[in-house]
Amino acid sequence: MPVLVVNVDHVATLRQARMGIEPEPVTAAYMAEMAGATGIIVHLREDRRHIQDRDVELIKQTCNTRLHLEMAATKEMQGIALDINPEMVCLVPEKRQELTTEGGLNCIGREQELTDYLAPIHEQGIRSSLFIDADPKQIEAAHKTGAEFIEIHTGHYADAKKNDERNVELEKILKGIALAQDIGLKVNLGHGLNYRNILNFKDVPGIKEYSIGHAIMARAMYVGLDRAVRDMAELVRTFAD
Repeated sequence: MPVLVVNVDHVATLRQARMGIEPEPVTAAYMAEMAGATGIIVHLREDRRHIQDRDVELIKQTCNTRLHLEMAATKEMQGIALDINPEMVCLVPEKRQELTTEGGLNCIGREQELTDYLAPIHEQGIRSSLFIDADPKQIEAAHKTGAEFIEIHTGHYADAKKNDERNVELEKILKGIALAQDIGLKVNLGHGLNYRNILNFKDVPGIKEYSIGHAIMARAMYVGLDRAVRDMAELVRTFAD
């Protein structure tokens, strides 16, 4: 059965808007777990625009499920991952001026570099994932790095304004899922998924995790975090395994 992993970055975004102490992403992580999340995701960015180092440390100490650390493939982040020891790291691209992650990591031509980068992480028993677009060449390159998982970037699908465009992006993702599974990769999905567009994956077998943050936090503004997470978790429970 696929599971829901909740990203709490946007709780930290609101806190950092006033450089204060609330809302607390550590509390949000705990509440998300109580409401049915099977894991917590945080993205520790180079510029620390939302999640801070102390957030990662405290969530790791208090997490009752598992912690996934999203990060750029830098030496600094590698050291933090080895120190924090999350259950999984997910390598993502990172640009200073972007509002949110705009696309997948480029793995083509970087297979050996990423293999070497992940080696000490794997040696410590930390699982790895690469956040990539549903491009066959990227999927094949990701497989060569030794990563156990890929997270297919669903943002282009989620952002499509017209049905025809959305269907084209959906088909790319479905083909990407099938290819990844055929060559032995485990598949997660994430970015821009919400309570409506996630339904197109309801009958797609083999997806391990759905990584969702913004839609849950936006809904929580109206119904509360507990209800928002429970609603999404219940949706995911009805999906194919």
